[in-house]
This record gives sequence, C-alpha cells and structure tokens, in this order.
Amino acid sequence: MDWILGSGLFGFLHLTWQAAVMMAIGGVLLYLGIAKNVEPVLLVPIGSGCLMANIPLGGAADAGGFLTVLREFGIVTELFPLLIFIAIGAMIDFEPFLQRPYTIFLGGAAQFGIFLTFFLGYALGDGWLHLLEFDMKDAAAIGTIGSADGPTTIYVSTILQTKYLAPIVVAAYSYMALVPIIQPPIIKAMINKQDRGLKMEVYVGATPQRVKILFPILTTVLVGLIAPVAVPLIGCLMFGNLLRECGVTKNLAVTSQGELANIVTILLGVTVGGMMQGTEFLKPETILVFALGVAAFALDTVSGVLLGKLICVLSGRKVNPMIGACGISAFPMSSRVVQKLGLEANPYNHLLMHAAGANTAGQIASVIAGAVMLMLTV
Repeated sequence: MDWILGSGLFGFLHLTWQAAVMMAIGGVLLYLGIAKNVEPVLLVPIGSGCLMANIPLGGAADAGGFLTVLREFGIVTELFPLLIFIAIGAMIDFEPFLQRPYTIFLGGAAQFGIFLTFFLGYALGDGWLHLLEFDMKDAAAIGTIGSADGPTTIYVSTILQTKYLAPIVVAAYSYMALVPIIQPPIIKAMINKQDRGLKMEVYVGATPQRVKILFPILTTVLVGLIAPVAVPLIGCLMFGNLLRECGVTKNLAVTSQGELANIVTILLGVTVGGMMQGTEFLKPETILVFALGVAAFALDTVSGVLLGKLICVLSGRKVNPMIGACGISAFPMSSRVVQKLGLEANPYNHLLMHAAGANTAGQIASVIAGAVMLMLTV
C-alpha cells in the first residue's frame, strides 16, 4: 500500500492547492477557446500546456521534461518569437497601411501605455516607493505586455532576463487572446454611438507592386538604423512580408503562412501554458504583473483612441476615432473588434480595412517600442 501511495499511480494524492487552482485556470482557458470560440488557436494550446504542467508527478514541466525542453529551446533562445514573426509577416497585407500612412501615428500613440506602465512599475519598485521587487528591467518587460504583441514581449523579456518571465509571457498571450473582451468596454466608454457609427471613405485602386516589395526592405533598413536592437524582430517580420510580396517565393510564403505558423503556434502555446506551474505562478508578484499588464493594455487602448478622436476632429469627422484602438499590435483581433462595434452602431459601416491599416502600423510601432525599452535598460 505504501508503494502504491508513494508512486505516481495516485497522483491526485499529491495534488496541492496551487496545482488545483492552475488546473482550474487551464480548464477555463480551454472552455473559452472551445465553447466560446475566444481565440482558440491560442487558448487551446495554452490551456492544455497549463493542465499538463500541473498534474502531480507528471514531470512534464520538471527538469528534463518536454515542456522544460521546449522552453529552453524556443523561449530562452528567442527562436519561437522570431519564427512567429516570419509567419506573421507572410500573413500581413500592408496595403491598408500604405494607403493610409497617417495610421502610423495611431500605431505610435497606442504604445504610450507601455512607457507609462514602465514608469509606474519602476516607481512602485526600486525607483521610488520600494513597495515591490521590480527593478528597471522587470518594469520594462512588464510594460511591453501593453503592446499586445506576444513575440515582442517574449523577445524583450528574455533579453532583459527578468525574473518574472513566466507570468509576463502568459499575461501577454492571455491579453492578446482576450482583446474582444477587454477593448470594447474601453472604446464604448470613450466614444459615443454616433461617433462609433461614422462611415469612412472607401479607398479604391491598388498599391503598386514595387512599393509593396520595397516597403519591407526599406523598413528593415530604416528601423534597423534607428534602433539596431530591433533588427531580429523587424527583420523577421519584414522578411516574411517580402516572401509574400516579391512574387518569386510563393511556396515559401505559403509555407510560412501555413505549416510554419501552425507548428510554431502549437509549440509556443503549449510552452506558454507549461510555464504556468502553480508553485511558481501563484505569488503576489504574479498578480501584480497581471494587474500592471492590464493597465498597460488599457492605457495603450486609451492613448490610441485619444489620438483617433483628435484626428477625427482635424479631418472634419472623416476618420472614425475607433480605429485608434487598433494601434496596438493585436492583429487582426483588434481590427475585428472595431469592425463589429462599427456595424453595431451603423449596419452600413465597414471599418475593417481602415482598422487593419492602424493594426499593421501597430505591429511596426510595437517592435520599435520594444527596442526603445531595450536601449533604455540594457
């Protein structure tokens, strides 16, 4: 009997309350992904990884376990976020942005929450009040959650070697998946129904192909010269886009959009979930990381909407202020949110392409913001 109890045959006898809570959280993530169809591509792998990491005596997240191997191979080496950026670049059509270049300002404005949260976290930690154990690098990594750009958050947090890597990565991907839940209340609180229903001019005509080809090349060079530490991120993003647009690498573009994106998403999602071990995750500091992450995300949305409202006024009400919320990097989730809210306010209001312009601008702006964080703290 003692042998049976001491072995892994009855793992539930070794179940701690921390593991039980995290398994419940994993179940909630699976429920949201499967039953509610809330970003299932992210939440189903994350929820599954969370369950496996917290099953007593399972060993999946122990030293030498497969979740730990994935973490060392893909997160610590920064490989997964860079591969994901190649896939994202191959998926993104930058034409909505190229037709609406003013949206780069919306992308830039929607990064202010990153820096405000950075200063808040540092002030609460080593910078001033000493209420938390956050040093400058921890605060910088936490601030990047607000970009809603998981690969950038992983990349920056890994380079900064923050001790809160696990909760930061989980928070970043959780908030990416929960964009349809988090953003609408903020947008509705800041923009009345009449303004949400503003129709925007439909653009006609295609961007010349040579412009689409030159854009990723010139963007890589320009951003690289301004912020050299951003070269791996912006380079992979634009490399993927160049595969899409150059016209001579169609097979590589299709592979990047399909097989590469799916494989890395599965591995990254399971690995992120595997980082949610109860004994390491359920700590007061983790709750504060999530709280500051929410603050960063909300402040980014607010700052983007504020500039959207200003542009709306300056344009003579020709720009719907909601597209400012798409300045974050959560592509295409944020664009879908604005499209849905626009149709709710006006059934003839189609904002998807306009929102996508700001959303793709946010992809570039979030990389630059992450690079600035690295330059400030490394």
